Amino acid sequence: MGTPARRQSHLLMLVVVALVSTPAWSSAQGSPATFGPVFEDQPLSLLFPEESTEEKVTLACRARASPPATYRWKMNGTEMKLEPGSRHQLVGGNLVIMNPTKAQDAGVYQCLASNPVGTVVSREAVLRFGCLSYRWLLNEFPNFIPTDGRHFVSQTTGNLYIARTNASDLGNYSCLATSHMDFSTKSVFSKFAQLNLAAEDTRLFAPSIKARFPAETYALVGQQVTLECFAFGNPVPRIEWRKVDGSLSPQWATAEPTLQIPSVGFEDEGTYECEAENSKGRDTVQGRIIVQAQPEWLKVISDMEADIGSNLHWGCAAAGKPRPTVRWLRNGEPLASQSRIDVLAGDLRLSKLSLEDSGMYQCVAENKHGTIYASAELAVQALAPDFRLNPVRRLIPAARGGEIAIPCQPRAAPKAMVLWSKGTEILVNSSRVTVTPDGTLIIRNISRSDEGKYTCFAENFMGKANSTGILSVRDATKITLAPSSADINLGDNLTLQCHASHDPTMDLTFIWTLDGFPIDFDKPGGHYRRANVKETVGDLTILNAQLRHGGKYTCMAQTVVDSASKEATVLVRGPPGPPGGVVVRDISDTTVQLSWSRGFDNHSPIAKYTLQARTLPAGKWKQVRTNPANIEGNAETAQVLGLTPWMDYEFRVLASNILGTGEPSGPSSKIRTKEAGQSHAMLFRLSLRAFAPSLPINKLCLCPLALTAPSVAPSGLSGGGGAPGELIVSWTPVSREYQNGDGFGYLLSFRRQGSASWQTARVPGADAQYFVYSNDSVRPYTPFEVKIRSYNGRGNGPESLTALVYSAEEEPRVAPTKVWAKGVSSSEMNVTWEPVQQDMNGILLGYEIRYWRAGDKEAAADRVRTAGLDTSALVTGLHPNTKYHVTVRAYNRAGTGPASPSANATTMKPPPRRPPGNISWTFSSSSLSIKWDPVVPFRNESAVTGYKCLERRKREESVRVCGNCTWLTFPQMLYQNDLHPTPTLHLTSKNWIEIAVPEDIGHALVQIRTTGPGGDGVPAEVHIVRNGGTSMMVENWAVCPAPHPGTVLSHSMATLILVGYLEL
Repeated sequence: MGTPARRQSHLLMLVVVALVSTPAWSSAQGSPATFGPVFEDQPLSLLFPEESTEEKVTLACRARASPPATYRWKMNGTEMKLEPGSRHQLVGGNLVIMNPTKAQDAGVYQCLASNPVGTVVSREAVLRFGCLSYRWLLNEFPNFIPTDGRHFVSQTTGNLYIARTNASDLGNYSCLATSHMDFSTKSVFSKFAQLNLAAEDTRLFAPSIKARFPAETYALVGQQVTLECFAFGNPVPRIEWRKVDGSLSPQWATAEPTLQIPSVGFEDEGTYECEAENSKGRDTVQGRIIVQAQPEWLKVISDMEADIGSNLHWGCAAAGKPRPTVRWLRNGEPLASQSRIDVLAGDLRLSKLSLEDSGMYQCVAENKHGTIYASAELAVQALAPDFRLNPVRRLIPAARGGEIAIPCQPRAAPKAMVLWSKGTEILVNSSRVTVTPDGTLIIRNISRSDEGKYTCFAENFMGKANSTGILSVRDATKITLAPSSADINLGDNLTLQCHASHDPTMDLTFIWTLDGFPIDFDKPGGHYRRANVKETVGDLTILNAQLRHGGKYTCMAQTVVDSASKEATVLVRGPPGPPGGVVVRDISDTTVQLSWSRGFDNHSPIAKYTLQARTLPAGKWKQVRTNPANIEGNAETAQVLGLTPWMDYEFRVLASNILGTGEPSGPSSKIRTKEAGQSHAMLFRLSLRAFAPSLPINKLCLCPLALTAPSVAPSGLSGGGGAPGELIVSWTPVSREYQNGDGFGYLLSFRRQGSASWQTARVPGADAQYFVYSNDSVRPYTPFEVKIRSYNGRGNGPESLTALVYSAEEEPRVAPTKVWAKGVSSSEMNVTWEPVQQDMNGILLGYEIRYWRAGDKEAAADRVRTAGLDTSALVTGLHPNTKYHVTVRAYNRAGTGPASPSANATTMKPPPRRPPGNISWTFSSSSLSIKWDPVVPFRNESAVTGYKCLERRKREESVRVCGNCTWLTFPQMLYQNDLHPTPTLHLTSKNWIEIAVPEDIGHALVQIRTTGPGGDGVPAEVHIVRNGGTSMMVENWAVCPAPHPGTVLSHSMATLILVGYLEL
């Protein structure tokens, strides 16, 4: 019987339930009728402001229990008296403290939850008051003193330190103290204090540390640690932090007066030093951070059921620093060693359990930083043997020649003595028949004579019971055709045969495993198939075999009583695996030497290797030339040729055999080839040494050809933009293969167009790609001639062609004139203006129209820009029957110019919201006449001046029916312009129209809508099919599901669409 799961991440209940003749556990439901308290909500530590306007503090406590729990509270270890009308009230399980004060209510609180099963104690919660931070202001709010190298405000003491005073420090100072609570913040100012200087002291003096951190700082794991260090001195000292017995993390390295470790860990423990230094000397202070930790569970106790008279052992363990001590509670009371109870730290042993031992047990681990509780429920049981939940199986099949184990597992407490009988004969242990200590009957080498009734008898001091089953002997299962080992190539198919015989009264199943793991035949896209020929055939087929499919296959033929199995080995040959350990050495300017280790040959000898390289950072892998040119399969080293000097490379190796090329090795470590000519320079120097052995090698001449300058000029020379008075020049950086060495950069030459002299700027760095020249005398949009070349440590490269680049533009200075606007529909207005003249500030790109509704502010204006020099624009998306203000501005790349005087325009009333109705039609052999009722607008709608009729045609299409509506598949075709001709638009001022319909037209879609000053109205649609049949009306086209994705169906909810379907 399972124990009910009611665990929490930090709290574990250990509960004891006494069971006598009537068990407290429900057999039908498999769950306890009663159980001890299990905390669902426990109190949390709180920080409360001493002068808060809040009138109460609530500490939460709620436990799940059956019967429901009652609650008590302790403060500082003493049980509280919770009486109606007092400041401390119990609401449910929560403790509510009215008008809390620091003097009366600060302390440690615990909740106790009890029911008849037992009592559990919650974790401790600390109620604290206040937490301060400090700032200083000078003379008036909000002129706060900055935290810079000369000023420092200690958050430990609140003191203000000034490293070196000067005349700017004179004035009145006030301290602002802020109290930070969990749910509110309050600040107070001190009285002002005046700072006067008797005389300004300009003497230089060495640092003297005044704000020092303690010699020892204790911190808990996960807390933030702050060390403060500030010194007086002139010049103002520079602060530097270091860790004496280790390295200081770069993310904490700082020159500030505070060192903050946001989440301290044990690795941060050690001695830290602050050094203050200036030109006159230095001062240091050291202190040690000692990291400790609250208790944390390593092992917890869990709910237990134990038989009366048995022994019980629980163990719990906790980690922490200092090492936690462990004690035990039973029903909330301390538990000490007695005659039957042995308490030793984290071990609790109870011998000869009695019903009185039932209850709630807690293991408590604590150190000076906190206390944690692990709890559980113990159920001591006293039960007569009972087979109702787990009787002996009534029919027990077994295979002839096999073995059967018949369990006997009555529910009993204490454990029952067990005897077995066959018929009326009591069974005793023999070579074939064994009764195990747990009561299981085992029969070996079964024969037909073993058939019959078997009875298990169970007895303890509470009573006795028995249960009977019938053993039936069946034919054994045998493998009649075993799978054979096979050797195949990658991608081949293979069938492993497996046939079996079995008792015909039983079902036979086949189970296949690969290296002991069951094969999943239902995996989507899997490679395995099972034979479905007949029950005795369990063949396995492998499709498109992969290397991972090699191994030991086991076929098991199984019935409910026995099984038989046979094995076969499948070897899959394939391309080699990836080589390993690629190492680069002997690096020159154009060659390297590679070595590698052999990978798996996957059962086919390696024939050759291929080497690949890629340039960094984003090059593609390419095959490289090698020495030897053909690398044989037994080789493990080769030279790479033809590399580019001064280039970053990675290399990899691929192995091949007769079955193909395998996966590549992992990339080698990144290397950089030497500068162009370095290798030749060394060879040339050595050759000179051979002719002049008496000269020191550093005196031998190196020819200029040994090292080379960049070989190409930068490309993509352009520029423009920026702030007024700036010339920005940009280019495409030279790629690594053309740099030829280190010390790479760019030489940029520029001059005003028409000027005789050039200015040159040196831009270091291979990745540099722009240069900004600033000069207030440079007028907007001034043309400059620019050219560029690259350089390295060996010289300058070739110069680029000269390009023309303009200095930064300025916004247009002139506003458009004669702005005129008029509403042309309910959502559109037309705006025109006189253009501005091109000025010298830049290239005019177009105009920006700003428009806003009358009554709104211009700041809320919408904007639309024209591209080009058009002097009119149609503004759309407007509200109907609305007055708008409009201004126009010219713009260029620097921004927009001044606004024109504003113009006004009012949009038209909206068109009628109703489509033409009561549509009727007649047709002849060559035309179709459609008539509808005129649309009469409401007063808030614009007039109807006519009707638009949009006609689309197609020669042939089909009709489908969906649900309770007819779906015409041709509208889908009509909405796809690549499948039908361009639609034809007809205009009429009447409420009827006649359309010519040629005889070869099979389908037509006609849309009819109103038109007028406010725009076009809502359409009505008529669908026409020429097939000589009758006509029918189709409504609510939009609710029909589309037969294909992408068909346009949706319409506005406010739109009523009238759809007709005709058969001509």
